[in-house]
Amino acid sequence: MYGMVNKAVEAMVRSSYGDATWQTIRQQAEVSEALFVTMHQYPDDLTYRMIGAASEVLALPADEILREFGRFWTSYTAREGYRELLYLAGDHFVACLQHLDNLHARVGLSYPQLTPPAFFCTDITERSVCLHYLSERRGLAPMVVGLLHGLADLFSTAITVQQIASREMDADHDIFAITFEPHAAASA
Repeated sequence: MYGMVNKAVEAMVRSSYGDATWQTIRQQAEVSEALFVTMHQYPDDLTYRMIGAASEVLALPADEILREFGRFWTSYTAREGYRELLYLAGDHFVACLQHLDNLHARVGLSYPQLTPPAFFCTDITERSVCLHYLSERRGLAPMVVGLLHGLADLFSTAITVQQIASREMDADHDIFAITFEPHAAASA
């Protein structure tokens, strides 16, 4: 994963739990880097170790840490200069979901070794949508739930999310059923 992801994990921990907690997590995860370089690629294992150490140090399930991180990621990337890309992906929540792959393609211009997940929507109604998530990385579905809530926050949309298929339960990909208020799909 690129350093931007690891920087965001660090920023989330520091902002929510403090610098001392980050240092404890950093030591427990055996992070040797004093700082992460945004455009540098790091082994995925490093990020997974950081989440595992955060889970142990904070006494929270890793899924909860990943959900919190997913929501944080949306606001973090917006602050880091990607807000316009999020809005270019769509002018409302569902449109943004429908164009996540286009967003990743644009980001990939800056991050040539990016291996993004793939997303597509089905069963779109004025109150719901199913989001399909395909990734070579396992165990990140809780992060997607957080991302969905972060995107909903960005578009001032109240949502509920239910995972209806899971790779962890032998499905070939993860599927999330998302419901929202009808006006949410038509306004930003």
